[in-house]
Amino acid sequence: MNAAGVVAESISKRYGGTRQTQALQDVSVSIQPGQFVSILGPSGCGKSTFLRCVAGLERITDGSLRVGKDPVAGPPDNIGMVFQRDALLEWRTIRNNILLPIEFAGKSRENYQHRVDALLRLTGLSGFADSYPHELSGGMRQRASICRALVDDPRLLLMDEPFGALDALTRDQMNVEMQRIWMETRNTTLFVTHGIAEAIFLGDVVLVFCPRPGRIVEAIPIGFPRPRPLELRESPEFGRLATHIRGLFEGMEH
Repeated sequence: MNAAGVVAESISKRYGGTRQTQALQDVSVSIQPGQFVSILGPSGCGKSTFLRCVAGLERITDGSLRVGKDPVAGPPDNIGMVFQRDALLEWRTIRNNILLPIEFAGKSRENYQHRVDALLRLTGLSGFADSYPHELSGGMRQRASICRALVDDPRLLLMDEPFGALDALTRDQMNVEMQRIWMETRNTTLFVTHGIAEAIFLGDVVLVFCPRPGRIVEAIPIGFPRPRPLELRESPEFGRLATHIRGLFEGMEH
């Protein structure tokens, strides 16, 4: 399995000079290789900052952060990222968008054509390899961006609210799609979301962050077997988990 764990030990992140903002404080977590971890919390709680630190796009101020065995001192090798905006290049076909990381890495496009074909089949986009982004729906575009993130089989996949801009029905569909893709690839995945139901449905673990300075108030294991149908959200146990998390958020307001 091509997957890497993530270990954060008492990490903090501060921004600014004389008037500093404490974005993260004393965050410790151990994420196992191949886990799907949902990161949940209110706006401004440091979820995306934590993700950017793991990606090496932000330097931590204190503590220790490792991806696999290596300390994070810059973008780690072999990671994929998916953002809320798909950031597809409108003048490139879907196939050529997916191959972009291969070109950046100076690798042979030809060696990855079969991988692209497999990802297009996996995400239901086989008939759209030669289409342009403007010809696809929002959900299809986001599936293409997931293909692009997975094309080099990353050991770590970082996703920052990737479905936040989609309508509710498409988002439900993408949750099921994301679960299916992850079950095929088993990449270690960190998934930032504002949605309680989405976090529970997708995650092996839900990390609940509190408002700034961001820290983890609880790491909640999710024991539902996979594959998980959408109807699971109507079950009493799912409801109990959602109520518990909602209670954590309400406690943060007081």
